[in-house]
Amino acid sequence: MELAKQLAPVVGAFKIGGELFTSSGPDIVRRVRATGASVFLDLKFHDIPNTVAKAVSAATRLDVEMLTVHVGGGLEMMRAAEESAQQTAKAAGRPAPLVLGVTVLTSMDGQTLSEIGCGGNVGKQVERLAELAMRAGLRGLVCSPLEIVALRQMLPASVQLVVPGIRTGAEKGDDQKRTLTPRQALEAGATWLVVGRPIYAAANPRAAAEAILGSLGAAGQAKSGFAGALA
Repeated sequence: MELAKQLAPVVGAFKIGGELFTSSGPDIVRRVRATGASVFLDLKFHDIPNTVAKAVSAATRLDVEMLTVHVGGGLEMMRAAEESAQQTAKAAGRPAPLVLGVTVLTSMDGQTLSEIGCGGNVGKQVERLAELAMRAGLRGLVCSPLEIVALRQMLPASVQLVVPGIRTGAEKGDDQKRTLTPRQALEAGATWLVVGRPIYAAANPRAAAEAILGSLGAAGQAKSGFAGALA
């Protein structure tokens, strides 16, 4: 919560992922929302349609702005997720959260895809899954920076692209294998930039966030959302 208070003035939302949610549960979402900040709940639901629908409904009742499902869960699962978000939000009298389809994790490369039997071409796999997500009615995708241009060419302009794997170039190597700088990703067509370790692992997280925001320029700051990851 201290980190959230430091960063709230310079980020558009906070991403709460599996580590923090598992440690602290739904209460951490409520506490962050109570500050007025938006929440991107990144739990990557992947289960049978009924289970995912119920999980999405629970997340929607927490009043999150965005949440994630794995596109690999299939057409029926994604449709159930989107329908659940819409119906639960309507009943609560609030806008539906953006259900984002996760195509290929940014830690994966061609070799990793081959190991799980999906072929070795990351770009083709991302495009195939993106088309499936559109058929299911999803309004947004999570994609690596290197897939932004190809997806922008094939998807409706209204589709939001949420982009992790953002690195400034100053960090040590880590498990993210497909990365761009914040400005490069924005210029390629990202809607939201998700920046985790370059901010929260910095000696001064607020200064790191301000530096990244400053690197986007005035036009970039007006165009794009900017989500800092709590965990």
